[in-house]
Amino acid sequence: MQRLGARWGVGPVRVVLILVVFACTGLTVMFLKRPVVGYFTENGEQPLLFSILYYILILPFYNLVLLVYGALLGQFRFFWEFEKRFFARITGKGKKQGSGEVKK
Repeated sequence: MQRLGARWGVGPVRVVLILVVFACTGLTVMFLKRPVVGYFTENGEQPLLFSILYYILILPFYNLVLLVYGALLGQFRFFWEFEKRFFARITGKGKKQGSGEVKK
């Protein structure tokens, strides 16, 4: 808990709230997967194409749910910054630091 708090720059109470947001988001996505898969597949079988599309499309949904739970628990600003860093890393637009540079 202390290491997460130091990494995120937050106190112990906020660490717990942030972890609760991650847990609620994961559970929500997990519970919604079965009905979505059942609706789009026959006999519960997952064709390869559907699996690929599911994992591509779940990313924006997961991030949206993360922001919603973050807002509900008063941690929207943390998760908004988290999302910006996450998408910057995915798109390759994140700041790359050399080994000798000092972060201000």
